Amino acid sequence: MNKEDILIVCALEQEVNGKLDGVLPDPRQIIYTGVGKVNATGQLTERLHSSHLHYLPEMPKLVINYGTAGSRELPIGELVDCTKFIQRDMDVRGLGFLKGQTPFEQEVPIILDYDHVQFNPIGKKLRCGTGDDFVQDYTVRSGYAYSSYSDVFDMEAYALAKVCFVYNVDFISFKYITDNVNEHSPKDWEDNCSDGIIEFKERVLNELER
Repeated sequence: MNKEDILIVCALEQEVNGKLDGVLPDPRQIIYTGVGKVNATGQLTERLHSSHLHYLPEMPKLVINYGTAGSRELPIGELVDCTKFIQRDMDVRGLGFLKGQTPFEQEVPIILDYDHVQFNPIGKKLRCGTGDDFVQDYTVRSGYAYSSYSDVFDMEAYALAKVCFVYNVDFISFKYITDNVNEHSPKDWEDNCSDGIIEFKERVLNELER
């Protein structure tokens, strides 16, 4: 995969601490969406739509999400890849839909699966559950959609994956584990949120062709 063919999407600049400056040919190949599914959807949709209308560089062949995440089992400080995504806080069972299923939507699967993406220097192919909450008590969250299905928990990746599904662009997410989904998670995230960017550059971005 060439550097010219990718778009890097992050939620917050503080997660990268300025260390992505100059890593890609065009600074417009990196965008920061803000926190949550709505911000992520809006910012990436605007970027891909602008590319489609030729207002910006060509449509990327691969969207790479880098960010932080919590996990019940993975150790703090590990960088992992995620290729399967679910909206863990979508629950419309009262109308007869499955947990995680968006009502009256036929074309989009409950689980967005990008296992086919060839560029994946880590290769764990983990499962990410996305929702508009910061998970710090798994016992409370166990009622959410596919909570046992998710290896990591975040607030943007499913939304980004869905926009890429709509625009037919490949997607992959690399997550740095900052916390273990418990009462210590808020402080752990604050302490660790910018620690993973060097490893992301070394293990992922350095594998891109110039």
